[in-house]
Amino acid sequence: MKKEIKQIPFTNQTNPNSFLDVVRIEEFMTREMDHDIGINHQVNFFVMMFIIEGKGIHTIDFTDYTYDQGSVLLVRKDQIHKFRREASTKGYLVVFTEDFILSHLNKIQASKAMQMFNDALNFPKIQFQTEEDFADFLILIRHLEEEYNTKDAFSKDITRSALHIAITKLFRVKSKYDTYVYQKKYITHFLTFQKLVERDCFKSKKVNYYASEMGISAKTLNNIVRNIINESAKKFIDDISIMQIKRLLISADHSIKEIAYMSGFSDSSNFFKYFKKYTDTTPELFRQSH
Repeated sequence: MKKEIKQIPFTNQTNPNSFLDVVRIEEFMTREMDHDIGINHQVNFFVMMFIIEGKGIHTIDFTDYTYDQGSVLLVRKDQIHKFRREASTKGYLVVFTEDFILSHLNKIQASKAMQMFNDALNFPKIQFQTEEDFADFLILIRHLEEEYNTKDAFSKDITRSALHIAITKLFRVKSKYDTYVYQKKYITHFLTFQKLVERDCFKSKKVNYYASEMGISAKTLNNIVRNIINESAKKFIDDISIMQIKRLLISADHSIKEIAYMSGFSDSSNFFKYFKKYTDTTPELFRQSH
């Protein structure tokens, strides 16, 4: 009998009423928890993993990312990830909920913060390229940790500001080396499209369906998607659909045929062809390997 993938809610051991936690990675790795962090698990919060020493691999949505000093790995709400216990790894985990972002930052700042963690817009790994950038960010995170642990009448506001500055710093670093998505035209339209696809990808995989839902033409929708992520709307729909199927394969106690039906396929052979086209493997082999 397959076990469903573990859903991890936000908990703060030292401050139960907080929607933010700052933890040293080396301390986190020794904690006793009700789940195995080395097995795929799904989180309902955001995670910023900052490496100050050591090398290793972290898996986010079934993709392995190597890290070393100066790496920042970003996990957004509802993503699946798993740790590998590396004794040499030192750094910080900054964990916070969507409520923390929405209640402590204004609308523009909150939108910008959540976009940083959006894997459709940004590669989930950021690497500091200079010692100066790494040192500046380390100072910010240590200040965030210090204020988080102070817990006086002013610490919450300072902690909130420190997190905002840290996220803004990451945007600055990305703007040096990567495409800076936040200021692009059509970003709001794209985010609306993304939410619709994540909600309805098993209902429809057709561009016309989503264009109709948004009240625009399929051509306009394709232009929007190409402007933001330089790919077609259909490819984006299929990418989201495949990710949702992968999550079902490793988390749901259903047969492959049942998952095919749940994913919107009346014929399981078409489901097999669709999955293999985009993953170069079969649903059974993917399930076995994970």
